[in-house]
Amino acid sequence: MAISQVQARTIIDAAQAHAQTLGIKVTVAVVDEGGLVKAVDRMDGAPPLSPQIAEAKAQGAAVWHRDGHVLAEVAQERPGFVAAVSQMTRLPLIAGAGSIVIRHGDGSVVGAVGVSGGKPEDDRACCEAGIAALND
Repeated sequence: MAISQVQARTIIDAAQAHAQTLGIKVTVAVVDEGGLVKAVDRMDGAPPLSPQIAEAKAQGAAVWHRDGHVLAEVAQERPGFVAAVSQMTRLPLIAGAGSIVIRHGDGSVVGAVGVSGGKPEDDRACCEAGIAALND
């Protein structure tokens, strides 16, 4: 089961609402299980490069089936391997806080969300808010 456009919009709206409470401007990207864009939305005032970064974060989480902060640990332990894998994907992998895998109720991966524009912990919090809204 793939993530729907309605679900992607729900995630984006909740993530951006959380960003507003933090006083930051972000871009939120939602990708499907193959790392392809389902929806991207850049808040007014978010950094111009943030859409590409958010998409790359989300893509890495989706195709590796690991949240961004976990990918960062892999990159620390095996930088050469992560660099090689990054060349195999459509976009360079960005391993770091700010992306979360979206799972179906049975645990299967249906996509991922990536956020860019804030500090790593703020980007991650926005992702978490988006996922929480999807699960409500």
